[in-house]
Amino acid sequence: MFGTLNERLEKVLNSIRGKAIISEADLDLTMREIRIALLEADVALSVVKDFIKNIKNNIIGKEVLKSIKPDQMIIKLVQDELINILGSNNEPLKIEKNGLTKILFCGLQGSGKTTSVAKLANYIKKESKKKILLVSADIYRPAAQEQLQILGKQVGVEFYEHGNLKTVECITDDSLLYAQKNLFDIILFDTAGRQVVDEQMMNELKLIFEKLKPQETILVADSLTGQDAANIATSFNEAVNITGSILTRIDGDGRGGAALSIKSITGAPIKFIGTGEKIEQLEAFFPERIANRILGMGDIVSLVEKAAENIDQKEMESLAKKMLKGKFDLEDFAKQLKQMGKMGGVSGIMSMLPGISKAQKLMAENKINDDVIKHQIAIIYSMTKKERSNPDLIKASRKIRIANGSGKKVQDVNRLLKQFLQSQKVMKKMKSMGKGNLSSDFMEKFKGKLPTNLN
Repeated sequence: MFGTLNERLEKVLNSIRGKAIISEADLDLTMREIRIALLEADVALSVVKDFIKNIKNNIIGKEVLKSIKPDQMIIKLVQDELINILGSNNEPLKIEKNGLTKILFCGLQGSGKTTSVAKLANYIKKESKKKILLVSADIYRPAAQEQLQILGKQVGVEFYEHGNLKTVECITDDSLLYAQKNLFDIILFDTAGRQVVDEQMMNELKLIFEKLKPQETILVADSLTGQDAANIATSFNEAVNITGSILTRIDGDGRGGAALSIKSITGAPIKFIGTGEKIEQLEAFFPERIANRILGMGDIVSLVEKAAENIDQKEMESLAKKMLKGKFDLEDFAKQLKQMGKMGGVSGIMSMLPGISKAQKLMAENKINDDVIKHQIAIIYSMTKKERSNPDLIKASRKIRIANGSGKKVQDVNRLLKQFLQSQKVMKKMKSMGKGNLSSDFMEKFKGKLPTNLN
């Protein structure tokens, strides 16, 4: 996400970076380029206008152009305004300490609403010991009930089976009684996907809202809708008073217009983003971190959190000891690749590093994608245990057998072995660096040591 916008904004801001004096003509050109970058990223026109107006007012009001470091001041103001339109702070869900918390979901057909209900149930379950009930009031889509029930079993939370109830009024009333009687803490209430032009179904949503009286009303929006997100958000907000949103398919959008539009339009914060199809791929939304990503400053905090959540600490400590003893083999290399996969793959890690556009170019140059990890693991596990522990044994005939076993080519096996040897060298260099910081040109130095494409 934000790849295109990041690249454009980095170019714009780099054009003024380092300038001791910035003229009004420079400022006008910079603001024009930022406006174009935002519109190309599919940000709503009204949001773009406010964004540019607020930055210009701050620059002129604070006499930034006459300051000692005007370039840094302008970059900081752009960053602050990005954080402002994204929502300033992460806003947690309003969960009642005592009594039943009701969370209502709404959104267009195909926005990923039902999956988001299950993802949020999984997120809450991991964060707390709350007793959760899933309810579906989608009486129009034949498989809607079954889909949520299956996802509920996958997450390990209860699904309310309402049998032959045929109206959303009955489903709402009965599920509330069931939740209260069985001492549930949270009810996650899914609704049918709506087209904003469908007045009858929007009225039905209002009816559910009035009966449920939810603490949270979550709009689930597909990030690929771009500028249309503004119209969608406005329609639903007028109907049921949106308190927060979840943006889905973030991984499929390089522009990010929906994220930059939806909070400004509804006035309600983005609470979560869906980063993939898996149940666990839901992340809390932190505006400052996202703003830093957009401006190419990276998101090291999220990267560290992701590592802490997904990486097996004992396994990493064992790997570290092996590295120190010089006993790092292909079995360990496979474990390392698996850890990368858990953290979102190569692209997931790269997207959080400072200089995201440079990282993306580096990935393109080396033909890196997330399938590389799967292919390389397949090659390693097509080897015998003896070969994995002693790669020097792998000669011509063995390479042919390994290639055939993994469905790859001999050249791919050679490339993997070469990369493994380079990784060993990198480990030695990192060890020699001790506890010091990695140099800023680390990515360039080890350009050839990253996983490369296996065609």
